[in-house]
Amino acid sequence: MQWFVSCVVAVAVGLGVAGGAVADEARAAIKALLITGGCCHDYPFQTRQYMQAAKDRGVDVDWTVVMQGGTGTSAEIDLYSDPDWAEGYDVVIHNECFANTANPDYIRTITKAHHAGVNAVVIHCAMHTYRAAEIDDWREFLGVTSRRHEHQSHYEVVVDGEGHWITATIPDGYTTPMDELYVIEKVWPNTQVLATSTSEKTKESHPVIWTNTYGEARVFGTTYGHSVDTFSDATFLDLIVRGLQWAAEREPQTP
Repeated sequence: MQWFVSCVVAVAVGLGVAGGAVADEARAAIKALLITGGCCHDYPFQTRQYMQAAKDRGVDVDWTVVMQGGTGTSAEIDLYSDPDWAEGYDVVIHNECFANTANPDYIRTITKAHHAGVNAVVIHCAMHTYRAAEIDDWREFLGVTSRRHEHQSHYEVVVDGEGHWITATIPDGYTTPMDELYVIEKVWPNTQVLATSTSEKTKESHPVIWTNTYGEARVFGTTYGHSVDTFSDATFLDLIVRGLQWAAEREPQTP
């Protein structure tokens, strides 16, 4: 079974920036395409929470949401059959979960657009999407390679000592709601790790928040986002909204 939902939601807010073209750009709503669906998670709930979180934080977003592919682990989404599928968007959010889709031509219709400059946010099971593929294009785009996760627990998030605007609202000693720790096999060369969590089994540290440069694109990623509790957590919602702003090149600029 395949299903498709597409909607555009404008969240109105005044950003109060003055002055010519720069002001117009700063005030303009972020045009965001959210692609979601597949195995293992409550995607309608997560989508509503993301939209509401942006609105609550005063971030103006025009949302287009594509839910397609059913609830299985393999799907080829019709959207990507259009070579201009990402045209006109400031950022594409990947929150889908299709581990067993492995068609290299299909995968490259997605990564080609990002490499050319379409910015992205990648959340949780996006890291295991196309896990069965033999090519590495998607993994290089993500910025990390992961094929498995450990058990659900409350994991402490340790922010990189230098800090970053994206992670500035994560408090010291923050632990997640019940969520999965993804095992990261490889960090790709253009990835900047912003925060890590430690395995309760192996005591190894794994990246959980990062940024990546893929061709001309900015990519923000987090491996957290499994549970309803996580998508109800204010700190996590702060994080993914700020990641959205950064990826869309709309993070506030300091003098």
